[in-house]
Amino acid sequence: MTDVAVIGAGLTGSLLACFLARRGHTVTVYERRPDPRTTAAERGRSINLALSERGIDALRRIGLEQRVLVDALPMRGRMIHPVAGELDFQQYSLDGQRAINSISRGLLNNALLDAAAATPGVSVVFEHRLTGLDPLVFATPDGEVRASADVVIGADGAGSAVRGELLGLGLLDESVDFLDYGYKELTIAAGPDGDFALDPGALHIWPRGTSMMIALPNPDRTFTCTLFWPNGGTSSFASLGSPAAIERHFRAVYPDVVPLMPDLVDDYRLNPVGLLGTVRCGPWQATTPGGSGIPVALIGDAAHAIVPFYGQGANCGFEDCVVLDRVLDETGDDFAAALPLFEARRRDDVEAIATMALNNFVEMRDKVASPVFQLGKKIEHALERALPGRYVSRYELVSFSTTPYARVRDRVRRQHQVLGAVGALMLGALGAAVVKGWRR
Repeated sequence: MTDVAVIGAGLTGSLLACFLARRGHTVTVYERRPDPRTTAAERGRSINLALSERGIDALRRIGLEQRVLVDALPMRGRMIHPVAGELDFQQYSLDGQRAINSISRGLLNNALLDAAAATPGVSVVFEHRLTGLDPLVFATPDGEVRASADVVIGADGAGSAVRGELLGLGLLDESVDFLDYGYKELTIAAGPDGDFALDPGALHIWPRGTSMMIALPNPDRTFTCTLFWPNGGTSSFASLGSPAAIERHFRAVYPDVVPLMPDLVDDYRLNPVGLLGTVRCGPWQATTPGGSGIPVALIGDAAHAIVPFYGQGANCGFEDCVVLDRVLDETGDDFAAALPLFEARRRDDVEAIATMALNNFVEMRDKVASPVFQLGKKIEHALERALPGRYVSRYELVSFSTTPYARVRDRVRRQHQVLGAVGALMLGALGAAVVKGWRR
C-alpha cells in the first residue's frame, strides 16, 4: 500500500483518487479552492463539457457511468446556424444514433468529488495551495501546513502548481502556446413555455469565418453558449464595449439568438474572457532531489492541456486514469516503474489529439458551412456505408471509440489518401463526360 498525494480535486484528480483507492492505496487529495460543492460557481467559468466514449469508459470502470449520465443530454450532431438561410443539421455518426453528451463541468466535478470522498482510503482537503514538493508544503487559511507522501501526482490543471515546482527545480521543460483567441460564456434562456428554445439534441454552431459561437444544452432547458473570438482587432473582444455596440454586433452576426438572450449585455460585460492554449512539457515524471527522493508525476491538463475544439480535454484526462491503472497492473503497483511507462504509453497519443483539436477549430470556425466541406462529408459517409468497419470517420474514431489517438491520426491519414483518390476519379469521370459532350 502506497500513500499517494493527488494535487487537484478537479475532474481528473477526483477520478484518479477513485482508481488509486480501488487498488488499495491511501490517497489524500489536496485542492487549493474551497469545496465547490458548497460554494457558488465562478461567473463565466462553467463551460459545458462534451462527454464521449473515452470518458464514459473510464467512468464505467469504477461504476459511475449511470450516475453521471443522468445529468447529461445527448447531442447526435451539429446544428449549423448561418447568418441567413436554413439551419443545417450534420449528424456525427453514420447511423445518426451515436451521441456526445453535454454536461455541466460543475455537476460532473461534484459527482466525482462525492464519489472520491465516499471511497474508503480517500481523504479530500480543501483550501490547501501547494508551495513546495519535498517536503509537501501548503499555504492554508490557518497558515503553512506540511505533509508527507510516498508519491505525488499533479492533477491540478493547465496552470499546475506541481508542474511549476518541477520547472523551478529544473526537472522538466515546458512550452505553453496560447491562441490569439479567447472565450466568453453567455446563456440562452428557456423559451417562454419553459421548454428549450433550440433543438436540445444538437451542438449548435454559428461559424463566422474568423470567429464562432457554440451552444450546448442544459437540463434546466437553458443553453450555455461560448464565444470563441479573436482577442484583438475588429469584431473581437477588445472592440466591443458599450451596450449599443454589443447589441448591434450580435444582431448583425448572430441575429437568430438575440431574442433568446435577455441577459446578453450583462453577461457579455460581466463574464471574463478565458485563455486558450496548448501545454507541452517533459518529462511528466521525476524524482525530487531532496533527501526523500519522492516520485512526482503529472496527469491530465497538468501534463498536456489542449484547446477545447474536439471536446476531448476531460475525456483525455479520464483516459489517462485508465492508462495509469493499466500500467500499475503491469508493474505490480511499483510507481517508480509505472510512471515512466505511463508517459511512454501516452505521449504520442496526447500530441495527436492536441494537433487534432487545433485543426478542428479551423473546421468548426471556417469549414462546416462550406458546400465543399459538406460534399466531402457525404463522400465520407458513402465510403463508410460501402466499407463498413474499414472506413470510419475521424470524428467517430475520436468520439465513439477508445482507439488510441495516435492510431486514429495514422488511420485517418491513410483514409484521406483513399478519399483523395476517390475524389480524383470522380473529377476525372466528370471531366471525361464533359469532353465527350463537347465532341458531340
